[in-house]
Amino acid sequence: MDDLTADAWADGLALYEDRWAFTAVAPRDHVEWWFDVAAVMRGETADPRGWASLDPYEEDVDREAETFAWIEPPTSAADVERFNSSVEELPRSSVQSLMVLLAVVGMNVSKSRDFEDRRPEMECRARVLLSRFPDGTCFYSNIDWKGEHPNFYEQPVNGTSPFSQSRWDAGLIAVNDTEVALIWTFESF
Repeated sequence: MDDLTADAWADGLALYEDRWAFTAVAPRDHVEWWFDVAAVMRGETADPRGWASLDPYEEDVDREAETFAWIEPPTSAADVERFNSSVEELPRSSVQSLMVLLAVVGMNVSKSRDFEDRRPEMECRARVLLSRFPDGTCFYSNIDWKGEHPNFYEQPVNGTSPFSQSRWDAGLIAVNDTEVALIWTFESF
């Protein structure tokens, strides 16, 4: 979407208004993109376009550290290997359904009340968010799935590799030549 605006992006983020969600986009400054992801986790970055982000912990006075609620972000080659083993690359054709699934409480559309009624608006917002990331963007998730091109409406989430101190978390990482993004949801501590 060449005409994506700050207002459209902010409206797209409303997809996650019913979730404990974190979304942030940052500049891609390192060859090893995990170090850019780590900077996002530490709160050291700002959206390169100055657009909205979501950080449920941003004004938390009990925030124990800059990385709260994330686990320790990668800072070395060994950390990168550990984080690499926690995600799988996801084809672009599956990203929209994952973005919508991340907005569903319980991450199971078959158990979500009124999902079919809400689905068109949710998918529209997911497409707006996805449009920020051009062809060639790589997508990764910590969610387990089956098949080469998963449809996350048709398979339950059976597991994730944790990225936070939460009881449970799931998310999406987008990486291209100029930006990295995290879209993450959390369950209770």
